[in-house]
This record gives sequence, structure tokens and C-alpha cells, in this order.
Amino acid sequence: MRKRVFGSIFLTALVTLIVTVSLLLVAVHSGLSQDLRERLSEECNYIAAAAASGEEQELQRIGNVYADRITLVDTDGTVLYDNKSDAAQMENHASRPEIAQAQEKGVGESSRLSDTLAEQTYYYAIRLADGTVLRVSSTADSAFGALSSASPWIVLVVLLALLVAALLASWLTHVFLAPIVTLDLREPLKNDAYDELSPLLHRMDKQNRKIESQLCELKRRQAEFDDITARMDEGLVLFSAEGDILFANRAVRVLFPKDSATGGYMTLCRDAEYIRVVEKALGGESAHGRMGKDGRVYSLTASSVAGEGQSHAAVLFVVDITEREQAERQRQEFTANVSHELKTPLTSIMGFAEIMENGIVRPEDIGRFAGKIRSEAMRLLTLIEDIIRLSQLDEGSSVPFEPVELSALCGTVRDRLAHKAAEHKITLHLTGKPVTVSGERRTLEQMVFNLADNAIAYNKPHGSVTLQTGEENGVPFVCVSDTGIGIAPADQPRVFERFYRVDKSHSKQTGGTGLGLSIVKHGAALHHAQIDLHSTLGEGTQITLRFPKAE
Repeated sequence: MRKRVFGSIFLTALVTLIVTVSLLLVAVHSGLSQDLRERLSEECNYIAAAAASGEEQELQRIGNVYADRITLVDTDGTVLYDNKSDAAQMENHASRPEIAQAQEKGVGESSRLSDTLAEQTYYYAIRLADGTVLRVSSTADSAFGALSSASPWIVLVVLLALLVAALLASWLTHVFLAPIVTLDLREPLKNDAYDELSPLLHRMDKQNRKIESQLCELKRRQAEFDDITARMDEGLVLFSAEGDILFANRAVRVLFPKDSATGGYMTLCRDAEYIRVVEKALGGESAHGRMGKDGRVYSLTASSVAGEGQSHAAVLFVVDITEREQAERQRQEFTANVSHELKTPLTSIMGFAEIMENGIVRPEDIGRFAGKIRSEAMRLLTLIEDIIRLSQLDEGSSVPFEPVELSALCGTVRDRLAHKAAEHKITLHLTGKPVTVSGERRTLEQMVFNLADNAIAYNKPHGSVTLQTGEENGVPFVCVSDTGIGIAPADQPRVFERFYRVDKSHSKQTGGTGLGLSIVKHGAALHHAQIDLHSTLGEGTQITLRFPKAE
């Protein structure tokens, strides 16, 4: 813009200068020409008066002292006298414009440029009484000649004029543009600029307010989007039509900490299933897949987003389904185990009942068979009760907590298991100090009961089981230890799974349901307790429940 304004002002100044000089030259030339014509007219009339007296000597005398040219032409155009040339040798002047005009009208005048255009000759002619024509002419520099002779000065003046025009144009450009260049576009109404810019500045101010409002709304929505995506447990990735990663939320960066979440989609992950899903979405189709990484299982869902032309962007959701897969696997295993565990006692019950129904059993054996039916029914009832209790713990429903003294609770468990311990020739011991925790009494008692029951069932003859309570660094605990068969290191991580048995043949002999330690695990989760297991194969097992510190 600065160049255009400068050029416009400079060109205007230059054109104005040229037009002014041209008009001035024309005016000066016209004035000088008019003066010359008037002078020639006066001189011609004076000489004509002298020539009319008939005194040829007077005409010659005037011609000798007169600086301009005097010519006397006869009626037929023959030159009779000329003070600058030999009249006899001059051509006929009848065709000259000023001569012909004078013969016709009495007075004639004309002007002619020289061949070089440097000089211009003016002619003035009067018809005398005898019909002859007296002509006076004077030669002066033409406008072209004057310019030619003064060309060095003219060039200098033109250069000076151009310099002045350039300086003036530069100054005016700065003056004109300074208020515009210094405009505060953020607050246009505070500018002291030209009045003509006021409508534009008001529109700019209105547009600025609108843009600022839109930016605030955009920032708010961006903050909401960032907050929502940052809180998502699922991974979210946005891809451009070229496959570049436009956005990846926190969950994705946690999932791929060693990979780059910028650049092309291949930089994020090189898993074959991931690549297949993303490329299919970029091709315009939705896709689903599963991917394993670092021992975890992830569900991949990619959706295609139509872009301009035939291109497609893509949105990818990455969901960790490891727990879901494990839960599904556990559910299937649980269903299979429950079916098996329910089928075994029911099969026994039906078998004994069928024998008794058909009268095959002897009368003296009826009591024994009824006892077995009752034993299997009790086993079935215990299994059902454990399943119901485990389901209640799985639901995580809130239960009222109360202060529970662990030493007294362990005493109750010891009394309930005294008969079973005597049958297995196991000695029960209760040691430690009284300690109180906040919890659900029924669940806590069942947890300790299951630990002690397992300790008796998997013990050696004449072994012992010890129930200990107390505090360790302010942390309440209850510990159940035995001198039994112990648990192999390979089995220790899985003993708290449902229906998992270390020694299945021994478990059948003890009549356990396989859910005791699983109930202990879920009960510990309910009370935010920690389970510590220490066991040596052939020497015994020690399981400790550590409860949160009392507040």
C-alpha cells in the first residue's frame, strides 16, 4: 500500500508539473507571438506610408537600417524589392499565403517554421494603393528552439523537480499513512484517525467483539473436551485423512508410554490388529478388533468420518477389557465348577435314594444310607450358602459396620471347630491380645472360620492350629497358622480363586466346597484388609489378615 500511495502522489506531482510547464510555455509563446505580430503590423504600416509617397530612396534607406526583412511584391507576384536578398533572383511570391491574403483582403499574415523547427518566421503584408504588396517579416526562436537551447538547464530543472516530487511524495505518504499504520486493531475505537475510517473502525470493533466471543466459546469447549477426554479411562485417538495423529488423550499416552503419540498412525503402535483396524477406518469402513499388550487385552473400535472428496478421517477407541475377559473366564469356570460341585452330592443323594426306593438296601443299612444322604445334603446346603455369601460380597452392597473384638471372635470360632479338631486329633490354640476393628461381624467370623477350618482339614494328625490376634505398629491383625501339609509356591497365587484346590483328592475327603478362601479374599476387600500368605511345603501355612488402623 505504501508503494501505491507513493506512486500515486509522485505521478500526480509529475503530471501536474508537466502540464503546468507546458501550459506556461504555450502562454509565453502565445504572448510573444502576439507582441511580435503587433510590432510587425505597426512597422509595416509605417513603412507602407513611406513607400506610398513614391520615394524609393526612402524605402531603401529604411531597409538598410531595418533589422527585419522588407519585401515589395508586384501584383503578379514578382519581387520588386527585398532588403536582405537580390530581388531579381527571388522566386515568384504570388502563392505565399500572406501575399495572396493581402491582395484579396488588403492585409495578410502567416508564420512558418524552419526545416529544423528551431526558428519561426512571422509575416505581415499590406496591399498598397498601386496594388503592390508590402511584406515585413521577422524571425524568432520557436518553442522547440528555445527548449533546445535551454536543454541543459531544462534537464537540471526537471531532475530537481523530480527530486522535490519524490521527497514530497514520500513525506505525504508518511503523513497520510501514519494514522493508518498506527491503528490499534484490538481496540479500533480508541484510534484518532481520519473521519472517513470511522465506519470501518466501528465494523472492526464489532467484528473483534464477535471474534473474541467466539474464541472464548471455543476455548471453553476445548477445555470441556480436554477435561472429558482426560478423565476417560478409554483411549481416544483422532486421525486425519492422511493418517496423522491429530489428538490422543491421557489414557492413550499411558497405554503407549514408549511410543510416540504424534506423527503417523504407525508411530503409535505396530500391532497387526491395530494397523488393520485403523487402515480399514481410513478406508471408509468401521472396524473392531482385539489387541494384547503387556499382558493386557484391549478392545479396538474404529469409526470412519467422511472428509472432503473421497478421503476419510478416523476415530479410534481403545478399551481395556482385561478384567472383563478375566471376569467372563471366571464366570464360565464358576458356572462349570458350581455345576460340577452341585452334581456330585445330588448324584450321591439320588443314588442312595434310588437304592432305598427299590428296596435293595437291607433294613439294618437304612440308617447308614440315610446318614450319607443327610451328609451329602449338608454338603450341598453348605455349598449353596457359600455361593450365596460370595455373590453378596461380589455385589459390594454396603453393610453396617460395628466395633468387633477379634480375640473374642476367634474364641467363638475355636468353640465351633472344637469337635472337628478333636475328630482330626488337632490341637487348637488361642493367643495374643484383644484388639478391636470396625467391620461386619458375620463376615469377619466367617473369614476366620474358613481359615481355621482349612487349617484343620489340611493338617497332619496330632498337629496344631493357632489363632493369634494383636497389633503390629498400630495395625490390627488376626493370624491363623498350622503345622499342616503346606502349599507349594506354584499354587500359592491361586489358592484364593473360586473352586481352586491344591490337592483335589484330599479336598474330596475333607468335603470342602472350594469357596472358603475366595470368601476370605472378598471379605478382606470389603474391610480394606491386607492378606499375607506364608507357607512351606510339608511344614505348614500362616495366613494373616491386617486391618486398617483405627482412626
